[in-house]
Amino acid sequence: MQGGHLTDDGRWLVVDGRRWRATDPALPEQVRARLLHHLGVARSAVRAAGRSGDDAAVAAARARVRLAKTGLGERRPAWWDQDDAARRARWETALAELDAQDPAPGWSAQEGPGG
Repeated sequence: MQGGHLTDDGRWLVVDGRRWRATDPALPEQVRARLLHHLGVARSAVRAAGRSGDDAAVAAARARVRLAKTGLGERRPAWWDQDDAARRARWETALAELDAQDPAPGWSAQEGPGG
């Protein structure tokens, strides 16, 4: 989704008239980068599994996409309805689960690319 604009309240990204939930603006940049890395890997896995016809792998990859988007705040619960502690817990939980499934090479648990 390129070329969209945020609504005045910052909660939604509008692209071609369609609203998409915006990424949580409270995410530290390194956390955001790690979640986006996991999202990209998971989306690639969905495509690969779909081409191979492996329904179980498609379901597992889609679950990883959902988990990454939840960590980013783009899935329920809405980040603007959460207090700071709940928001942090949301992204930390998502990252812990995603890292357990597929650690990002060269990234520590607390840092972004390159450590």
